[in-house]
Amino acid sequence: MKKELSTGFNTRQYMNSGEFEVFFYNDIDLDHVVDHTHPYYEIYFFLNGDVTYEVDGNRYELQYGDYLMIPPETRHHPIFHSTGQDYRRFVLWISRPYYEALVARSEDFAYSFRQVEEKKQYHFRTDFIIFQDLQGRLLDMIEEMRGNKPFRETSAHLMVCSFLLHLNRITYDSLHQVPAVYENVLYLNVCDYINNHLDEDLSLDHLASFFYASKYHISHVFKDNMGISLHQYILKKRLQASKNGILSGIPFGELYHQYGFSDYTSFYRAFKKEFGLSPKEFREQKSLPEGY
Repeated sequence: MKKELSTGFNTRQYMNSGEFEVFFYNDIDLDHVVDHTHPYYEIYFFLNGDVTYEVDGNRYELQYGDYLMIPPETRHHPIFHSTGQDYRRFVLWISRPYYEALVARSEDFAYSFRQVEEKKQYHFRTDFIIFQDLQGRLLDMIEEMRGNKPFRETSAHLMVCSFLLHLNRITYDSLHQVPAVYENVLYLNVCDYINNHLDEDLSLDHLASFFYASKYHISHVFKDNMGISLHQYILKKRLQASKNGILSGIPFGELYHQYGFSDYTSFYRAFKKEFGLSPKEFREQKSLPEGY
């Protein structure tokens, strides 16, 4: 994670903004946070740490990709099991007046928190790809809010609105596991496997062995459903995920291997061909100016 996008943790439990605030925290020696409440909505996204989180008396063992939705005046706090490792998370605060104004405009904005308040289910789990996308959106919000580009307040507002609706879709999908009646089951299973194993062997030989299907059948089914080859799909998924890895501060020497490339040269060429920028140029383009 770029240092300039992170925020030093403090015990402040009030908002400086009347609408919304978003933070990325990365702490090593944090070992205690008191049980607390506050008058605004909080959405908490967990990245790393040996942490259990308690919300309204419910305890959740957290793993990468989890998020918590915490309504106003709901007691919550993290429980640390060990120190010495990074405790990384994003936190989005939304004031009650701002939230209510959005809901007055459209009930769609209320979906997730309404489900939380009715069912007392505060904890949700996503897969790697979905969470990488959420992380990229949160980083974009932080960058926009701390930058000095024209119209940034309106832009940040639109980004928050879009983010909340996107998260509501994820929450909806989590709560409604609708069976795919018309889609090809093999195709869906292959897509799901790819999305969750981007750093592993995704060769056609391996997939055919894993799914007990012929290589021809997998290739044919995938091309019919997606319109591109299996190889192209895997490459695009790995490159898209690598963009968020770059924004997360993963060193280039580790990045290519983490996203399934055999060497940095092949990763570099594929990245530049796909996005028109080298990995370094992309990172520099997304960095904030000094002093922000």
